[in-house]
Amino acid sequence: MPSIIADPRFLFPLRAAVRRVVARLPSDCPLCGGAAAGGLLCHGCAADIVHTMRAGGGRRCGRCALRLAPRGGPCPDCAPAAPAFARTIAAFDYEPPFDSLIGRYKGERRHGLSTALACLLADAAARAAPLAAGTVLVPIPASRASLLRRGFNPAAELAAGLADRLGLPLRRGALRRLREGPRQAAGTRQARRRGAQGLFECVAPLAGLPVGLVDDVMTTGSTVDAAARALLRAGAAEVTVLVAARTPLAQ
Repeated sequence: MPSIIADPRFLFPLRAAVRRVVARLPSDCPLCGGAAAGGLLCHGCAADIVHTMRAGGGRRCGRCALRLAPRGGPCPDCAPAAPAFARTIAAFDYEPPFDSLIGRYKGERRHGLSTALACLLADAAARAAPLAAGTVLVPIPASRASLLRRGFNPAAELAAGLADRLGLPLRRGALRRLREGPRQAAGTRQARRRGAQGLFECVAPLAGLPVGLVDDVMTTGSTVDAAARALLRAGAAEVTVLVAARTPLAQ
């Protein structure tokens, strides 16, 4: 007989109740150090992020959420080849001061920041067009070198927090890396596209399901595009990318 603790009908209300209690506990804002609660951003910093991603953020690509020049041409990431994912929801741009959240989360191994990042991403998802009914969340798998360096998968922890806040099922092991390779963070856009081709395979039954593909940072979209293609090959109905941070195009 399955334990009641493993029953989602019991788990989701319990987690929500715990989150409400934790949300009232005083804490320092992880961005400015001011008064906050529950390990989340203070109201001022959260409002600043919302402003930059809406009216204050300017024109954006409807597919990959890249911030575009006011009178610029097509998206440099999507125009050369349309990505496999349908759209992108991003919490903030990967630039000062907000990029420090990612730096501390990954570089300083501050796992607790996954809560703040998941909250910001859940809020961004709430402001966007609703996710399709039946959406399941799938994190980008970390490379072996990354796991050894950090001791955790930032995308997976973010996805877990997001699943909890949105009440969506999480499929941690749905994607598998087919190979290890050099870090792509410093590569050119063209090099990143080449390096990501055929990087993943889907090893979980997702046929007919819409997927929310979760990653911590999206730079050119090459990695999530490769993952989205693997998910679609396995029968996923559509893929929406959900990222904490979207890297702006270098000026």
